[in-house]
Parts: sequence; structure tokens; C-alpha cells
Amino acid sequence: MVRIPYPSLPLFPPESVVMKRLLAWLMSGVVLAGLLVSLVLPGPAWADERRNLADDKIAERGDKVDLNNCSVRRFQQYPGMYPTLAGKIVLGGPYSSVDDVLNLDLTARQKELFEKYKSNFTITPPSIALNEGFDRINDGQYR
Repeated sequence: MVRIPYPSLPLFPPESVVMKRLLAWLMSGVVLAGLLVSLVLPGPAWADERRNLADDKIAERGDKVDLNNCSVRRFQQYPGMYPTLAGKIVLGGPYSSVDDVLNLDLTARQKELFEKYKSNFTITPPSIALNEGFDRINDGQYR
């Protein structure tokens, strides 16, 4: 009977195994440290409510139509103003007072209509958030 000698086992594992174990141990330490730091640091600050500049500007005008920041569609609730007079008002701004609208080239009937509804209008400083592009003429709201 022929005996096949078994290779002798080394006292220490090969260097590649040692490096893999060392790397695994270090990575687990990094993960554990990250978890502990996340428990200690405060969480992100959350806003009470999401708002943007357009929402603030709309809230500022209340129930009135802001002549410097509204679209033509806001004049639909006033008979006779939509779309012709509304278009002239929107394109004629910005205004420093509601009475500045009367300086536009308006017919006697249009001036009469404007005077009739004048208490429903207000002026706020123009905002780029509401006046960008052609949004004031066609704001994309359809029935």
C-alpha cells in the first residue's frame, strides 16, 4: 500500500485570507461608527409647510385681482372685461396705483367698466414668479 502524504497545514493562514479578514473587520467598524454618529447628530430641519414665492404673492393680494401679477383669466368674473379690456390691462403694466390703468388707451365704455369694478383690484410689486414668459396672457388653465 502506497501512502499519499497529506500536505502539511501551515500554522498561519495565507496573507490574502488575513487581509480579507482585516478589511471585513475595518468595514464593519466604519459601518458601526456611521450608525452611532447618525444617532447622535440631530435630524434634518423640516419646514412646517412648503411655500414658494408665487404662493406668498397670491396670499398678499387676498380676494382682489392684482393688476401687476394676474393673468387675463382672473378678469372673467367681471362681465365685459374679459378678454379685451383684461388684455389691455395685463399688457399695460406695471402700475404704481390702480388709477394708472385709466392712463391707457381705453374707450369710454372700458373706462366705465373699470370704474365699476375698481374696488376689486389691488397693486403689489411685480413678481418674476408670476410674470415670466406669456403666462399672464395664457396661463394654461382651461375648463
